[in-house]
Amino acid sequence: MESRNYIRYTEAFKQQVVADLEAGKYKGPQEATKAYQIRGSGTVVRWLRRYGKMDLVPRQVTISTVEQKDELKGLKERVRRLEGALADAHMKGLLEESYLEIACERLGIDLAEFKKKHVTELSSEPKTKGKEGRL
Repeated sequence: MESRNYIRYTEAFKQQVVADLEAGKYKGPQEATKAYQIRGSGTVVRWLRRYGKMDLVPRQVTISTVEQKDELKGLKERVRRLEGALADAHMKGLLEESYLEIACERLGIDLAEFKKKHVTELSSEPKTKGKEGRL
């Protein structure tokens, strides 16, 4: 098992990073993280929270119209439906594959040979509905 190296920062170091952010030396916690080569992406934000300096964390405010919110809601619903349809199609494919395996097993046919011989024929034949030969 691979051993992990944990980095522990001293209180003085943490306070120095927070002080530098307060002084405006860095634009935000991410920039301070890069400058001090701190591994965790949320480490500096946790230090700011601990020292009561959350005002130094930039906030993202999103302003949107009702139409944009409705569109986003509709898109999320569409994604949910499409994911469901994809899952259904995947299950259908697995069932068809299983039925084919069972049929080949019962008929004593090798599945790989059957696929090699017949699948290309089946996929290239045009599908017709209704009775054949009707004019």
